[in-house]
Parts: sequence; structure tokens; C-alpha cells
Amino acid sequence: MTTLRALFKEGKQRLLEAGIEEWELDAWLLLEYAAGCTRNEYYLYPKREVEESRKRDYLDLIQRRAAHIPLQHLTGSQEFMGYPFRVNEHVLIPRQDTEILVEEALSCMRSGMEILDLCTGSGCILLSILKASPGLTGLGTDLSEQALQVAQRNRSALNLETKARFQKSDLFEQVEGRFDRILSNPPYIPSKVVDTLMEEVREHEPRIALDGREDGLYYYREITAQSPAYLRPGGMLFLEIGYDQAEAVTELMERDFTEVHVVKDLSGLDRVVYGSLKPQAYGGKRCLTD
Repeated sequence: MTTLRALFKEGKQRLLEAGIEEWELDAWLLLEYAAGCTRNEYYLYPKREVEESRKRDYLDLIQRRAAHIPLQHLTGSQEFMGYPFRVNEHVLIPRQDTEILVEEALSCMRSGMEILDLCTGSGCILLSILKASPGLTGLGTDLSEQALQVAQRNRSALNLETKARFQKSDLFEQVEGRFDRILSNPPYIPSKVVDTLMEEVREHEPRIALDGREDGLYYYREITAQSPAYLRPGGMLFLEIGYDQAEAVTELMERDFTEVHVVKDLSGLDRVVYGSLKPQAYGGKRCLTD
């Protein structure tokens, strides 16, 4: 029989040899997941024998992680804003950086507001906001049917069936009505850069959620141009951006939005741009004019 200590050591070594950046942490998280072992149990009973079936499960997960399959795809879950979200290869894995978008938006919410989340993916942005602010309702849209299925499962897990709706739509194409707040973490990586990303991202996360076309700004142009037609007076638009896109996205926003702000993430990089709809822009355009 194999002990917890020996199994953990083997897992760490395999991931280290495979070039996994966070080899020790990933080996530990997979041990927790496969062997049902907490840190306290491990340190108290490192020589506890592991059942053969759990050992096989763990080493199989380690082998798959060594092949650069994302940890979250192996466990099927990722925490975001303190809530567990189901994830798979059809949705972008929620990142801590995106919590900045949620936190900024939450500071500008009032009970009774209706939210639109474009490119919703797992639904983590919309559902986290609705969970934190029970007086809100919202719609999440995505072009991917598979992504919407994940979002719907997350909605059920968080008991938000009466608060959140999900709909297939290419941005605003199938959206009707007006909203108080529009949020989006759209694809923003230039096409030529996508293939240079780390293997876990470029090979296992959906390209449709990453590729912002030639210059990475395609979806920002569309969203900033069309949002005025879907916002109520006093409405606001919140966008997550790439670290080097603040100037370009701010310029796009300032056509129809005022009080445009840029917010940095915990690493000091530009991460969110948001602003309020100008009164003269209410009822604005539904298609790009330039």
C-alpha cells in the first residue's frame, strides 16, 4: 500500500518533470480532490495508507495534469467571488482579475436594477452579482450553446433560477429591452497572440472566448457602439480589458459615455474601464457607423 506522503511526493515529482508552473500546489489540490484528504489530516497522518482505487484516480489526474490539461477541467470547478463555479472546456475558466470587474459593478448597483452580461460563459460575473445583491435580476448571453448549459447549471447550483436568465445571442443580436447596467469580459486577445499563450489556455480553453480578432478590440467597438440602444437613462457600461488596452477602450467609451474610469488589478495593471451613458446618447445606435 502507498502512504499519503509517498503519493503526494510522486505527484509533485511528475508535475515538476512535466514543467507545470505550480507543480506543488496542483499536486496538493489533486490529492485533496482524489483522496479526500485535508491538510490537517495529511500533517497528522502522513503515513496513512491510501486505498488502491484512490491511488489510481490520483495518478490518473496527475498524468492528465502533466499533459497540461487545466486543473479546473480535472476537478470541474473554480472558485470565483467566494462561490464554486462548474467549468469545462466550453467556458473560460474564471480568473481572479475578473473579480475586479464584479467588485466595481457592485459598488454601482441599486435594488431593482436589471443587468445584462454579454459573453457570459460560465455565468460567473452575472451570478456573482445577483448572489451578492438579492434585489437585482439579469440576463446573460453567449454565442455558445455549450457555454450556456454550463451557466444554467451554475444558476441552479446557486439557487438563482428566478433571478437570472440566459439566452443564445451574438452580443446584442437577440437581446430585447433596456438595462440599467451592461457588463462584459469579451474576447480581447489579438488573433496572432492566441497561439502564443500557455498550452493550458491555447489548447484547452475555447478560442471563441479568447480571440478578439486582428487587434483585440473588435468586441469593444461593437459593445460600446451598440450599448446606448440597450441602456436606460443613467445606465452604465463595465468592461474588462487587457493590460495594454485602457487608452483605446477609453477612447471608444468616451463617444457615448461620461465619467469614464480605468481600474487597476491587484498587480497594478489596467483591468476595467467603465462609464455612465451621456444623456444625449440615450437610445443611441444599434450598429457601427465608423
